[in-house]
Amino acid sequence: MITVVDHPLAQHLLTNLRDAATPPHEFRQLARTLSTLVVLEATRGISLEEREVATPVAQSLGHRLAAPLAVVPVLRAGLSMLEPVLELFPDVAVGYIGLERSHETAVAHSYYCKLPRLQGRTTLLLDPMLATGGSASQAAQALRSHGAERVVFVSIVSAPEGVERMRRDHPDVPIFTAAVDQGLNDQKYIVPGLGDYGDRLYGTP
Repeated sequence: MITVVDHPLAQHLLTNLRDAATPPHEFRQLARTLSTLVVLEATRGISLEEREVATPVAQSLGHRLAAPLAVVPVLRAGLSMLEPVLELFPDVAVGYIGLERSHETAVAHSYYCKLPRLQGRTTLLLDPMLATGGSASQAAQALRSHGAERVVFVSIVSAPEGVERMRRDHPDVPIFTAAVDQGLNDQKYIVPGLGDYGDRLYGTP
C-alpha cells in the first residue's frame, strides 16, 4: 500500500527540507524537485497504449498514455506539488480541495472544493504531510463522492498514524512518500518531520 521513494537524490533533498535553517525560497525549490521525484514514482503504474509513429528514418512502434489523469492538491501546502505534475503531464485536469486543521482538535474542516470530472481518470491527491490521516481520508472521500475510480495519494513526509488511518479508511488508495517518520507529538506534528510545511513554504509565521 505504501511506497517510500528512497532514491539518493530524494533523501538528499528531504534532509535539506528538514533543516530549520533552509530559507523559504530554497525550501520551495527543494519541494518542487522532490515532488517531481515522488510523482514520477507514483505514476509508474499508469496504463499505456501502443502507437505507431514515423521517425525521420523509419516507422516505430511506441507508447502513449492510455487514460487521462486528474490532480487535486489539498490547499494550501499541496499547491507546492502541483506545478511539477503540470510540467510532467500538461493535459492533466486540475481540481482543488481546501481543508484547514484546527490546532486545538487536529480535525480538519472543508472550506473549498472544486473538482473536474474524475470518472475514467487516475486521480493524484497531493498533500505533502500525512500526519493524523484525517485530512487525507476526508479528501479521498470527497474524490470518491465525485466519481473518482482510482486515487493515488502523494506526500513528502508521512507518519505511521496517518498511514494506518488511510489503510483503514481507504485500503485501495496507494501512498507514495519520501519518508515515514517516527510518529506524532502531542500537537499532532510529525516527528522529526520538518515543521509546518505551508508556513515554511510561504514564509508565514
